[in-house]
Amino acid sequence: MSQTPFEQASSLVIGTVEFVSPDEIKIAIDIEAPDSMALNTGGPRPFPRVNEYLLIPVEQGFLVGQVEWITIERSPFPKRKGMQDFGLIDLPYPLRRLSLNPLGTLRPLHSGKNFEFTRGCEVLPSVGTPALLPTDEQLKAIIESGEKKRVCIGTSPVANNAKVYVDPDRLFGRHLAVLGNTGSGKSCTVAGLIRWCIEESKKVNKEVNARFIILDPNDEYSEAFDNLGKVKKFAVKLKEECNEINQLKVPSWMWNSWEFASLSQASEKAQRPLLTRALREIKNGSDFERETKSIQFRRFLTSLKVSLLNYQKSGPKLSEFPIKQNYGGFLEGTQKSLSTFDNNNMTNKEAEIKNELIQQIQRILENKPKDKGYFPPFSLQEVNPLLNILYEFEARVGPLIPYEGPDEDTPIFFKNENFLAHLNEIAQEQSQQQYFDYFIMRIRSLFTDKRIASVISTENCDEVTLLQWLNDYIGQDYNKPSISIIDLSLLPSEVLYTITSVMARIVFEAHHRYKKLNDTVLPTVLVVEEAHNFIKKYETSNDASPQQLCTQIFEKIAKEGRKFGLGLVLSSQRPSELSPTVLSQCNTFLLHRISNDKDQELVHKLVPDNLRGLLRELPSLPSQHAILLGWASELPVLVKINDLPKLQQPRSDDPDFWNVWTGSDEADNAVERKINWETIADDWQQKTSSNTNEEKEENEKNE
Repeated sequence: MSQTPFEQASSLVIGTVEFVSPDEIKIAIDIEAPDSMALNTGGPRPFPRVNEYLLIPVEQGFLVGQVEWITIERSPFPKRKGMQDFGLIDLPYPLRRLSLNPLGTLRPLHSGKNFEFTRGCEVLPSVGTPALLPTDEQLKAIIESGEKKRVCIGTSPVANNAKVYVDPDRLFGRHLAVLGNTGSGKSCTVAGLIRWCIEESKKVNKEVNARFIILDPNDEYSEAFDNLGKVKKFAVKLKEECNEINQLKVPSWMWNSWEFASLSQASEKAQRPLLTRALREIKNGSDFERETKSIQFRRFLTSLKVSLLNYQKSGPKLSEFPIKQNYGGFLEGTQKSLSTFDNNNMTNKEAEIKNELIQQIQRILENKPKDKGYFPPFSLQEVNPLLNILYEFEARVGPLIPYEGPDEDTPIFFKNENFLAHLNEIAQEQSQQQYFDYFIMRIRSLFTDKRIASVISTENCDEVTLLQWLNDYIGQDYNKPSISIIDLSLLPSEVLYTITSVMARIVFEAHHRYKKLNDTVLPTVLVVEEAHNFIKKYETSNDASPQQLCTQIFEKIAKEGRKFGLGLVLSSQRPSELSPTVLSQCNTFLLHRISNDKDQELVHKLVPDNLRGLLRELPSLPSQHAILLGWASELPVLVKINDLPKLQQPRSDDPDFWNVWTGSDEADNAVERKINWETIADDWQQKTSSNTNEEKEENEKNE
């Protein structure tokens, strides 16, 4: 015989409300309520435990509360009448109580057959209201609440294994952080989210127009998506015969001036302006070698005019000319540079002004002889005559137009050797070669370092263009879906942060320009594994390190990427080391087991006060379990992430010490680890096969 709704509701009552506040509701559990197993919900289910759900009837339907704690209160005297020992006397009886965090409201639809859950509570219950166990149908409505629940990522063990769905628009649109200790399942979660989203999309349209870019510092994801679509792998190649992996290319002409200055440790007052000028001029003359001498001379005059105007502005500080401004050295360098221009390659008027400038500089220097290697103070009388010559030249041939064209940050091709030559030439102009020699040497050593030459080389201009780079790393129309896995494991630490920041900046700027030109966004997900290494919090300073610049570009993506369709996924085992700016912009969190005190404290600050009880379970979460909270979920929920087949899992397993020690696994399969340090040493020392053979022959002779 079926029960009426009232009869069913009364059979689910387990207690009554005895305390109500906006962030906590306390329930006195009935003495007759079961201790461990509830059989009155349509099937056997464990009695409510911490982080499970209870219902309290209110006007609109049911208030949904999450259990924060359960306790037993022992009393020296009876608090309830009628609980007599064999009908003789009332005895003290231990009372059970629990605390609920109010989460939202569950409303019945279609005559009570279906339910809809919404966050927030318009009406709180009164004292004495019964507390009910939810039915399976109600639990499912709570866990699977929300619109556009398209992708199933797991089940909820505290809600009778109801399926947990997410909306990719919410999951990736406002950034996601996957946090947890090593071995808690972060990498499998990230790989699963990408795979399950693409697989669900293929059920709607086989040609999935999705783009994922994965920055992989540990080479974990190279085989995780092999059967999923167009997967492109980029790495520092050690073997040319490996055709499945593309050579990682981030040539130096793609870097901006700040990335150059940071990596080369350019000083702010002298070396950075020189570097900026060299980059601007070499990028403006991508045809630098074919440029006419007349154009080069006009550009030199423009630069000279700007420098003289800067000296003129420093007129009130004339005493600093010989020390800081070094005006005499500047004149010597200018005179030397003017002498390098051939009169035969310029017009008569250009030749005339060249000679006038050389003669005027000579007169100034003759009146200011050096004293013990230093020039005496200068005045505006030594600055204005040179400016007057330039003004007269402009009156005759037209104004010297200030620099126009690509700036120093525009990704325009140039050859590294041309850039070094031009940088050296400008340093000689300044007559301060001694201040720039070491700086230029640092840049030269960077360009010639064999460990990174394959990544930043500009030897072949046809090897990679900006268009080709965007097609390869972000994806083309016919790459559906497009997954780019960028293996950073073999990049030297000296350039790791710079290369990463350049790629992230180019991806961000490409999406910015896409929206500007197309008036719509191109949805793309940028995944950062081991994010605490690349997005580390820092102390603000004027001299930004490569690591600080890397963090700053990800902060910019976190703050502005959503407007241009660029979503960010962070995976980290040390959230306390992450940039607070980036974490504050993440609207969804998947929290695996976290045991470190500082990391737990940080995570607690990310959630509302009334939900912090849920996070007390973080230190004891099993592997593959996580707490989902934030924008992508209507309510915080404990999730057991779906299983991934072994072949689809990232390569992040713990090392098999015992199996290697014993030589076999549990199935009696042989486990061997052969050692050939010679191959590793040769690769480490960058020895060629011919050198190795010669050494072997020499060793055999000695033996």
